[in-house]
Amino acid sequence: MVNSRDVARAAGVSQATVSRVMTPGTPVSDATRARVLQAMAAVGYQPNLAAQTMKTGRTGTVGVVVADLTNPFYPQILDALSDAFDEAGYRMTVWVADSAKNDAALLAIRQGSVDGVVFTTVTETSSELHGALERQSPLVLVNRTLAGVDCDQVGSDNVAGGALVADYLVRHGRTRPAFIGGTPLATTSQGRLHGFATRLAELGHPLSPDRIFQGEYTHRNGYAAMARALDGSDAVDSVFCSNDLLAFGAIDAARSAGTAVPDDIWIIGYDDTDMASWESFDLTTVRQDIAGMAGAATRMLLARIQDPAAPAEQVVLESRLVIRGSTAHQPA
Repeated sequence: MVNSRDVARAAGVSQATVSRVMTPGTPVSDATRARVLQAMAAVGYQPNLAAQTMKTGRTGTVGVVVADLTNPFYPQILDALSDAFDEAGYRMTVWVADSAKNDAALLAIRQGSVDGVVFTTVTETSSELHGALERQSPLVLVNRTLAGVDCDQVGSDNVAGGALVADYLVRHGRTRPAFIGGTPLATTSQGRLHGFATRLAELGHPLSPDRIFQGEYTHRNGYAAMARALDGSDAVDSVFCSNDLLAFGAIDAARSAGTAVPDDIWIIGYDDTDMASWESFDLTTVRQDIAGMAGAATRMLLARIQDPAAPAEQVVLESRLVIRGSTAHQPA
């Protein structure tokens, strides 16, 4: 049977080095890791994961909780997290929040079958979050963050992002905007609305309550909210959507109603997912640093696994407005 000594000989390294490569989170150079992994493949070595877990007390697996995967933001952040954890030698398992997989996520957390958990979607009522907090599992909140929860968190400055949109619209004479947001429980939607409305009021163009539409973060909700905004007696000249998926729905609704984008109405999203740059949408949007969030979340979770008692860290990343055709090509 092939063992780690065979791998060490094939790679030209010590058996201890092979062990370090196979132990998630253990420092080893990229070149050495690549040489050992290549040797493992060449000799056909399959590590005994159960034995590794018994030896180290770690599974080498992290869990990631996401929301609706039809939202293009989540596949993109999952892809970035997968790359980061893979580079660190960890496997990643994914659970979809608010689905039948909830029980599986809670069981994995409570049984310790994952070394830590990344939450990309969370509210104060999230059962998975409370399960992890109760067990004192290493965890990181990314994208959606919660005040008053003592854990590692990384997100964008949503308030500043909303203010960027208000500045841009008012600067270009769009002073009758509407806001289409996700669930009011989501901190992302709360922050973006707060920054947008506060800055509009400071500029002398307060956001009317009847031009605020909130629901789920779905294309259907964006479409329905846009239809209501266009049907209102107080005509809007622009719409800020608190994510790109809502904005895609809003654009489709405007087209169905015969309203030209951007000639008749401007539409702005948030996230800058890959679809935002597609010619069919050409969406002006606030770009989140998705790769930066994933990298910070990975670093923070691995550090938390190594030192559970370290002080909690909070990272806030800047966003920027990307101008495209849904608001006409005017410089910010």
